[in-house]
Amino acid sequence: MMKIRSGVCYDIHRLVPGDGLMLGGVRVSRSLRAEAHSDGDVLIHALIDALLGARGGPDIGELFPDSDPGCKGIAGADLLRRVKALLDEGGFEIMNLDCVVVAEEPKISPFKEQITRRLASILAIPQGDINVKGKTKEKLDAVGRGEAIECFSIAMI
Repeated sequence: MMKIRSGVCYDIHRLVPGDGLMLGGVRVSRSLRAEAHSDGDVLIHALIDALLGARGGPDIGELFPDSDPGCKGIAGADLLRRVKALLDEGGFEIMNLDCVVVAEEPKISPFKEQITRRLASILAIPQGDINVKGKTKEKLDAVGRGEAIECFSIAMI
């Protein structure tokens, strides 16, 4: 009997002026960047932890610690490929992914198709098995003031 497992995660990064903001492996802004040890791709980071949670293993901070110089500036897409390999080694199949990106800017809707296509390519799953939504905080808290970006993700394997 196949056992279905799920994992959920939340991630947040401070937004600062910079050379580009990555979401789902796609550059969505050329004037902002996420403050982080890696590329700060909040969507991929949340997906990674949701997938690792479903797998029942260590989390993103344990596998890719910010104390590891090899992870400095690393693309979230590269980390996601490594997690996909771990899932494959364990005999896990990704059933579906659902993500909510919360930010005032940039708006997510113009990038949804490109993000889901990129994630599907990295994970070798159908694009229809990935859902990405954008929400705002209606100008409330740090995210609402444009100081941060956050993402909630759930994965079913």
